[in-house]
Amino acid sequence: MTFNRRQFIRTTAAATALFGSVPLLQAKTGKMYRTALIGSGWWGMNLMREALASGQVKAVALCDVDPNPLEVSAEEINDLTGETPKTYRDYRELLDKEDLDIVIIASPDHWHALQGIAALKAGAHVFVEKPTGHTVYESKALRDTAKASGKTVQVGLHRRIGPHHVSGMKFLKSGAVGDIGAVNMFVIGGGGGKESPTRNSPAPDGMDWDLYCGPSPMRPFNRKIHPGGFRNFLDYANGTLGDWGVHWLDQVLWWTDEKYPKRVFSSGGRPIAGPAILNDTEQTSDAPDSQVAVYDFENFTATWEHRKFGASETDKHRIGCYFHGTKGTFHMGWKDGWTFYPSSKNGEIIHEDSQLQEPDGHNIKLLWADFLESIESGNPPVSDIEIGHRATTLSLLGMLSLKLGRSVEWDGATETIIGDAEASKLLTREYRAPWEYPVA
Repeated sequence: MTFNRRQFIRTTAAATALFGSVPLLQAKTGKMYRTALIGSGWWGMNLMREALASGQVKAVALCDVDPNPLEVSAEEINDLTGETPKTYRDYRELLDKEDLDIVIIASPDHWHALQGIAALKAGAHVFVEKPTGHTVYESKALRDTAKASGKTVQVGLHRRIGPHHVSGMKFLKSGAVGDIGAVNMFVIGGGGGKESPTRNSPAPDGMDWDLYCGPSPMRPFNRKIHPGGFRNFLDYANGTLGDWGVHWLDQVLWWTDEKYPKRVFSSGGRPIAGPAILNDTEQTSDAPDSQVAVYDFENFTATWEHRKFGASETDKHRIGCYFHGTKGTFHMGWKDGWTFYPSSKNGEIIHEDSQLQEPDGHNIKLLWADFLESIESGNPPVSDIEIGHRATTLSLLGMLSLKLGRSVEWDGATETIIGDAEASKLLTREYRAPWEYPVA
């Protein structure tokens, strides 16, 4: 199938018209959804603002272990709605006391599965940020619980619904790039440099640091972890691959008919940041500052690369995926939209700009509208729990291979590692008492 500029313009216009109408879908019933937010910091409030803007959400409760963002967010909601939500430090108390239709989960990554499962068991629909687990079997437990519950779960993979991602994926699937044999996913950072340790300190007044750590090891409090730095600490998240990587692995899974790779290998470290430090006095982060992961699928190979140093003018694009085909290379990006670079010297470069919500450059409004439409129609949301689980699993398998120091053979149908008992143990992890590892 050929795909020329005129066809591209028609397709883009159709995609824009389609997704411009998405918010209208949520007005079918006019129902107001009693909604709680767990994790009321910067990103959680981005989600809550869009929820409130839909006109179908009543913010009845907020939860956060830190009283500072909890108070600020409650005041903002009062300013926006004229009503003050109840506030909680412990999500278990919130779920026990409140009658909720929807729970938004925007807590640190190591909480996503436990809190998602608890919210589903309390009878709520769930909007959960990616990743869907800190380990593969956490994510699996959340997926299985969601399916058994009959509730709607939307994972925060907003690139599934962004207009340039939708039109770009249609371009990819049209055959315009030819036969695609390799995909390169990447995030390239700035100048880098050695990381000096930061002194440990008491937690902020009123903060429940023990509950913040929850099932994870209880490190000394450090301002590099909270607020906002937890993704670079492997006790609480999985570094850049477990953060950015989930989005771009999902783009690959969206494009291909294959559901999972057969082999995963990863290598990386901290050659610039330096060795990780953790003691009673000070600590650094411990996530890799550079990493490569290779995913061997049946009909193509996908690679992930990130580095937090060495960005320069030689990097035409610094975020996204290159899909390499027999007719050229297609770049799916973020703020730079998408671009097709043809192999033929006489071919035409085709580009579409991004259409993003500011100030954060995402498409949460569209994703939230789709979530409400899914709740009301019973149709699967655009980034349902199975989609989120698969993308999360690939990122976690990359981190598992990195920690293990060798490749793993993956049986995606049974979600098991083949012939490697040591690797299989890393599909789960020990929890700090009294927390118990989740099962569906």
